[in-house]
Amino acid sequence: MNKLLEINNLHATVDGKEILKGIDLSINAGEVHALMGPNGSGKSTLSSVLVGNPAFTVTKGSVRYKGKNLLEMSPEARSCEGLFLSFQYPVEIPGVSMTNFMRAAVNAHREYRGEAPVSATGFLKMMREKQAIVELDNKLAGRSVNEGFSGGEKKRNEIFQMAMLNPDLAILDETDSGLDIDALRIVANGVNKLKTPENATIVITHYQRLLDYIKPDAVHILYKGRIVKTGGPELALELEKKGYDWIKEEK
Repeated sequence: MNKLLEINNLHATVDGKEILKGIDLSINAGEVHALMGPNGSGKSTLSSVLVGNPAFTVTKGSVRYKGKNLLEMSPEARSCEGLFLSFQYPVEIPGVSMTNFMRAAVNAHREYRGEAPVSATGFLKMMREKQAIVELDNKLAGRSVNEGFSGGEKKRNEIFQMAMLNPDLAILDETDSGLDIDALRIVANGVNKLKTPENATIVITHYQRLLDYIKPDAVHILYKGRIVKTGGPELALELEKKGYDWIKEEK
């Protein structure tokens, strides 16, 4: 198996408060892992640590990504190495068109790999193909990044960016929050179309409904900064029925 990510005994703090208290997680290429847990358990902190958010400090443990020490890489290098985060609350970037934003990102990745910049015609062709995957309106692609977008359009735009960058490991941080059933289906279908035997996905969610569309190979429950339970898709169904109280009781 091609191991993409290996997290060992990861501890991390924010503003001096310890949030992650010993995370162990291993992910192989071709796999989808769901990360679930109550608010404040550390799910978003883990995603922030993985992409190199400077607000979080790793105090202990290691993270290997494609065999390399992830924690030594800059956020930009992590992105160019194929790590992608879909934000829970995508930000607006007024004055920066989606087209220019994505072309700069794609070419930065190509430069990192020693490849020539994509041509204007090649880039527009790529955009059309990837827009179709997430049913993104062409008018939205011509506007400033996320400016005036609805919640569903912002999330769809995140998956479009994922399609353009073609990451090896995508982290979807509560991509389903605030989505109606149609937007949820479109976003999930986009994620499924981008899945290959060479890449992997971490899906952070509270709800089973997203996992009805994106089928996980493993489900992990995060509680008070640790993964306390791991199982198959049936674990998410159990959570749907019982809530998190039974996890607390077991602890």
